[in-house]
Amino acid sequence: MNAKFLIWVTFILIVFGLAMVSSAGIYLSQSNFKVSYYYLNHQFFFGFLPGLLLFWAASRKNYGIWKKISLPLILGSVGLLILVFIPGFGIAVGGAKRWLNAFGLFSFQPAEVLKLTLIIYLASWLGGRKFVASSAAAFIIIIFFIGILIIAQPDMGTLGIIIGIALSMFFVSGSRFKHFAGVVLLTGAAFALLIFFSPYRFERFFTFLNPDFDIRGIGYHLNQSLIAIGKGGFWGLGFGKGEQKLGFLPEPVGDSIFAVIGEELGFIGMILVLFLFLMFVVISFKIARKTSDKFASLYAVGLASWVGIQSFINIASLSGLAPLTGIPLPFISYGGTSLAVLMLGTGILVNISRRAGA
Repeated sequence: MNAKFLIWVTFILIVFGLAMVSSAGIYLSQSNFKVSYYYLNHQFFFGFLPGLLLFWAASRKNYGIWKKISLPLILGSVGLLILVFIPGFGIAVGGAKRWLNAFGLFSFQPAEVLKLTLIIYLASWLGGRKFVASSAAAFIIIIFFIGILIIAQPDMGTLGIIIGIALSMFFVSGSRFKHFAGVVLLTGAAFALLIFFSPYRFERFFTFLNPDFDIRGIGYHLNQSLIAIGKGGFWGLGFGKGEQKLGFLPEPVGDSIFAVIGEELGFIGMILVLFLFLMFVVISFKIARKTSDKFASLYAVGLASWVGIQSFINIASLSGLAPLTGIPLPFISYGGTSLAVLMLGTGILVNISRRAGA
């Protein structure tokens, strides 16, 4: 039963996302490519269709195979992250090195692949260990090394999600409270230092505390987002009738798509999205509780944490409840790599649910 609910919730989010990408991306598509639905077509053919194939295959294949290949998967993902910094392989956009060129055919973000492979690896590693102080130390070393590669891109938002996923899995895996508290304090201190010693991040944090600060500069994105959500009111302006996406709101098909949802579908539309994400997380945790396999249980917690944390950070940052970060809304924002990998990850969870009878 949980597997069926999970499939329904996932595909409602995906179809809703495709619809919102089509609406949010019309102006940008016409401006950049002289066609109306470039972003929708790209999301469908390079995100949804590959993702559908991956979802179908993963939902039918025994999930145990992922545990067996967890180490090669994480090493391969780290290797892809390193390739981002090598000329000829990495693609720099706006000073950020987050994309890889795949033989000139398409580009993708290795960090999105890493999120899933890290969940698989940690589920395998944490599920087979008894916790002592050395376990916490090894955990910190793993996350620290990956964190260096992510922050070098730089991508503070993705780093926060990865740490959130890892801490969630570490907590439920049976770690002692003092070990967990120590890891949390260390990561919190590291984040504070990263913000303090980066003028751009510090200004973003200051903008979160004071949204009226530099509304034409560092505070522009947040203020345009709040304007869009405010215009939507309770019922919204109507699907396709949003105004902020017409050259005012940055990244309307990507990081800012929730603001477009707020403007066009109003408070009702935003609550619907929040409810769907909540359902995804709740169902995932139910599957985690029903399975007796520790790897499967930790994997379910990891996937739930990924979707829950990333959606919360995206929505909270665009609503002025958290510092603004450039991360997509799961299943909904434009980004073929993110959608395909999320669908693969969900397919694995569906297989876990079916085999656990959940």
